[in-house]
Amino acid sequence: MSKPKLAIYWAATCGGCDVAILDTQTKVVEIADAFELVLWPIAMDFKYKDVADLPEKSVELCLFNGAVRTEEQEEIALMLRDRSKTLVAFGSCACWGGIPGLGNVSDREGIFSTVYDDTVSTINEDGVRPQTKVSVPEGELTLPAFHNTVKSLDQVVETDYYVPGCPPPVALINQVVDAILNGTLPARGSTVAPAKTVCDECPRERDDSKKVKQFRRLSEVSPDPTKCLLDQGIVCCGPATRAGCGATCPSVNMPCRGCFGPPEGVVDQGLKLLSAIGSVIDSKDEDEIKQVVAQLQDPLGTFYRFGLPGSLFRRRLMK
Repeated sequence: MSKPKLAIYWAATCGGCDVAILDTQTKVVEIADAFELVLWPIAMDFKYKDVADLPEKSVELCLFNGAVRTEEQEEIALMLRDRSKTLVAFGSCACWGGIPGLGNVSDREGIFSTVYDDTVSTINEDGVRPQTKVSVPEGELTLPAFHNTVKSLDQVVETDYYVPGCPPPVALINQVVDAILNGTLPARGSTVAPAKTVCDECPRERDDSKKVKQFRRLSEVSPDPTKCLLDQGIVCCGPATRAGCGATCPSVNMPCRGCFGPPEGVVDQGLKLLSAIGSVIDSKDEDEIKQVVAQLQDPLGTFYRFGLPGSLFRRRLMK
């Protein structure tokens, strides 16, 4: 009896999700024993043609990590959707765009100008830019087109499940693998993580009274390890972030970064976090509130660090 086929693909991302799968240690052996790997570029030498030659829906499961930034990644997403019975957005970049999605504050030309022209360390007197096609004596060389907009996986193809995290923690990966192997996955379209927030998992004490008159960066203060970081004027994304990580960051005196995305029922994680911040400011004076909020460093990068493409805004409008 043949094994079900498994594909794992890496798009616009750092590679941490692939490494996280390897970090499951003995679980990798279970995965290898239960499935026939047909694509996993980080681990073995596969070619796209190997997958393209497979029949439709012949791949039982595809774990797709990374956002869609280039023409090649979009093409592979479409091919894997066509070949896969179950397609999983694996990690924050695939789920909502992730950190690569912050590229949506600019466009292709703006990014290329920064990288190839404007930085202090760049010397590019001939103004060389990447080309999708170039002819050389040996033939024609090609590169995939670089899109203006970063997209989450479900903005390109229908996505069956979402596994959050940057990267997904080992315990959650193990849970997902067990659910797949045992046939106990939730309804399609589900995020395979608890519906509650990081605050619900966090051991820190919360004070419901408004008390913050100043926001400070973690490098400027030594926070009380027992009290809510947001109550201490340190921006923590816990109130606007789905649980499932065990509140790992707050447990070691670091604010939640928001990598598990919005909790159940929240449409826009950044707006939810803005509401949480407003709830702790100790003032009713509009001008004073504006002064307190103005202390927030890089609000877009803080509120939408992992999910700008998947938010209500999606990207900055360019002229």
